[in-house]
Amino acid sequence: MTAALIWQPFVGMMILTFVVWIVMYRRRIRHIRAERIHPQKLKTPEALNALMPEEVAYPANNLRNLFELPVIFYALCIYVVVSGEFDVTYLVAAWLFLLLRCAHSYVHCTSNHVYTRFRLYAASSFALWFMVGHAIVDRVA
Repeated sequence: MTAALIWQPFVGMMILTFVVWIVMYRRRIRHIRAERIHPQKLKTPEALNALMPEEVAYPANNLRNLFELPVIFYALCIYVVVSGEFDVTYLVAAWLFLLLRCAHSYVHCTSNHVYTRFRLYAASSFALWFMVGHAIVDRVA
């Protein structure tokens, strides 16, 4: 098994981030056009948030979320390849992290059911922290 396989979930996270970014702008632009909001009224994040209904803001909130823990995921994937510490455990955890983050983003951008969203977030976080712990054990051992 080659360490290059870790790039698949790595790129998958990038694609997920891009998709959420597209969804965010489509919803914002659609709302701005429908409500005929002058762009000058949106010059600060606070002004933008005040003029956007919750369902329009969901993807923006999710996009911010994709620049929190996933940053550790990206760094860890690079570390695994560079250090030569790659094994199937990392690969399984990386795919699990990606799939759970996809599900989390879907819920966050649609129904935004908080309990479901939290469970998916917690499970994806566990997969990531498992990877971190595995890296620490590999490095110490």
